[in-house]
Amino acid sequence: MMTPHGTSDPTPLDHLDQAVVDGQAGYSKPFLLSLYDLAVYRGTAPLLWRCPPAVSRRLYDTSVGERHADIGVATGYLLDHAHFPVPDPQITLVDLNPDSLARAAHRIRRYRVSTVRANVLEPLPLPPGSHDSVGMSYLLHCVPGSLKEKGVALAHAAAVVRPGGTVFGATVLSGGVPVSAGARRAMRYLNKRGDFHNAHDTLDDLRDQLERHFARHELTVHGCVGVFRAWTAA
Repeated sequence: MMTPHGTSDPTPLDHLDQAVVDGQAGYSKPFLLSLYDLAVYRGTAPLLWRCPPAVSRRLYDTSVGERHADIGVATGYLLDHAHFPVPDPQITLVDLNPDSLARAAHRIRRYRVSTVRANVLEPLPLPPGSHDSVGMSYLLHCVPGSLKEKGVALAHAAAVVRPGGTVFGATVLSGGVPVSAGARRAMRYLNKRGDFHNAHDTLDDLRDQLERHFARHELTVHGCVGVFRAWTAA
């Protein structure tokens, strides 16, 4: 929950499923968090998943609104580089991990920032229709369950954007997209560790969830990454 001062309530979320906890545990290690940008945007994304960082940055540049919420914030890299439509956007950071929240909030402290510790598989503790846009970059493949189950995260994101608002993001898929031998080995390893939960995530299932929860959507494939942008009914 968000405190009156715009920071997240540090109360432990003891009711969480262990798989949910495991999926974000790596972000509690300062050393690993410090390497995240290099490892993801110069390493796994372009080299294994075949989705260069320019794709994600362009998605943010063309999708963020004046009142933006970001779910699964990591280090705040994409928000730090995004071109917002106004000079002083209002940004809500949403994550289970307090270390990620703190790091991302500090990184974009030039903006109006608040943080919320929350589980995307549950309704978000944000007012309905309170944001223009929601970003979910490289989040869903870390969330337990099949896309048919964790697609509820898209519904929770849709609930907090205004009519005609935008929900966008990217997720690593394992089916219906080209997956190289190296990417397949990496996915097996990351799924075994509990860092990923995308062994059964397919392009068709992602498309079905977008169709279910939004009035319209765009879905493109870059390597084995599904990149989406979706709009609620106006």
